[in-house]
Amino acid sequence: MNGRVITDRYELSTLIGQGGMGQVWTAYDRRLDRRVAVKLLRPDHMAAATGADEMRRRFVRECRVTAQVAHPGLVTVHDAGSDDDDLYLVMQYVEGADLADHLAEHEPYPWTWAVAVAAQLCAVLAAVHAVPIVHRDLKPRNVMVKPDGTVTVLDLGVASVVDTDTTRLTHTGSPIGSPAYMAPEQAMGGAVGPYTDLYALGVLLHELLSGTVPFAGSTALGVLHRHLYEPPQPVRRLRPEVPEPLEALVLRLLAKDPAHRPSGAQEVYEALTPLLPAPGAGPVGAMDPTRPFLRPFAPWPGRAAAPAAPPHVPPPPAHAPAGAPAGRPDVAAAVDEVKRLLGEGRITQAVDVLGAILPAAAAEHGEHSAVVRILRRQYASTLMDDGQYRRALPELRRLADDRAAEAGPADPQALQYRYDAALCLEQLGEATAALAEYRAILPHHEDARRQPGGDAGRAFDIRHRIGHLLLTAGDHSAAHRHLQDLLYDTERTYGPYHPLAAELRRALQHQQQVRGA
Repeated sequence: MNGRVITDRYELSTLIGQGGMGQVWTAYDRRLDRRVAVKLLRPDHMAAATGADEMRRRFVRECRVTAQVAHPGLVTVHDAGSDDDDLYLVMQYVEGADLADHLAEHEPYPWTWAVAVAAQLCAVLAAVHAVPIVHRDLKPRNVMVKPDGTVTVLDLGVASVVDTDTTRLTHTGSPIGSPAYMAPEQAMGGAVGPYTDLYALGVLLHELLSGTVPFAGSTALGVLHRHLYEPPQPVRRLRPEVPEPLEALVLRLLAKDPAHRPSGAQEVYEALTPLLPAPGAGPVGAMDPTRPFLRPFAPWPGRAAAPAAPPHVPPPPAHAPAGAPAGRPDVAAAVDEVKRLLGEGRITQAVDVLGAILPAAAAEHGEHSAVVRILRRQYASTLMDDGQYRRALPELRRLADDRAAEAGPADPQALQYRYDAALCLEQLGEATAALAEYRAILPHHEDARRQPGGDAGRAFDIRHRIGHLLLTAGDHSAAHRHLQDLLYDTERTYGPYHPLAAELRRALQHQQQVRGA
């Protein structure tokens, strides 16, 4: 299905999730050239008794309602509808890891993290329940932990369409929904409400604290039975370091009778507040759920040293020719695909194809082969076109170092790579590093300018950028002298009416007026 286009707009790329009801894909929005997530559902797999047409109408209606809920902890719905036999839901692409994977990577989960996750979920549920909407399928797989530690809830509204009759068993013998997180009233097919989501929150919180759901079993019916009749095991028996108030809250959330649970998400949040870390208390790293409380509104961590590719984003599979070994990408086909995508202005998608094909090309042809260098050069250039300067920078530095090692530091191609790297540093706001890089390559361009028939354009451009960076650094006197010298050389080379000379005169005049004022 890779390459399928939904409604002539959303091109499916990589399958990232699959279940009995449908699939989740990364995709590209051709119209806006952005990465999105697309959930595909099959009405005939969800409710044969209801009818496919009625299911489609209900699905679109629920998506319209849920799209009206605006909250930073809720995934944004971009579009919804039907395509062939599938219902599709187009959502914001969320970078990060789902809570189930996050738990597995950090087991045992720090209890302070569990509190922070639950508190953030309470904020989302309070907004959702105010509509009112009931999520009905709150579970770790439907919660994403982003790099800055904030959590995002997925699949709001979908469960209300899918979970129309919980007591009905599918042909596989499993009830529709997620039995491990079902409230007793939901398991029995009774009326659901905000209290149903609070029960699921209790299951989720119990799992974060203990490493396992409170009720498990070999069959779905056995799990539902335990929800109805068995008391949950207190988490402090498994982890004595968990505070008593937190254990008591979990037990209240897991009460069989909805009337015995907290009155709402707001009450749960208030109970969690004393257990939340105080702002500024202790160190915090990436994907730490306590970060929003420890460093409110702080920039995302790791942005100053981001990896070459986004974390937790599986690269799209490259095209393989007919008869090629399974899993072996076709480099030539990928290059042709990149050319086509760039020709259509689909830069974001071209970046992903190039990023996915580079490791395979290096393994097949060698890291220092001409093929890999061409791909890496195109990758760096496309990243810059896409505004991804942080990711382009290491690629450009590698290209510059390799080229300089072969042809010398004055080689024009090596200098071009270093110039582009300086541009990236400048765009990233790293003025000092950019200034140092421009100054390092300027003598080579000045030498080239002085050669017979030499072009002064690049040397003057670098000098112009150095002047602006000196202003950025607050060295106004040095900047004024630098730009004044550049104006003199520009007028000598191109004449007083050249656009650069006119721009420099205006800049110098403005600086003088500001300093005089």
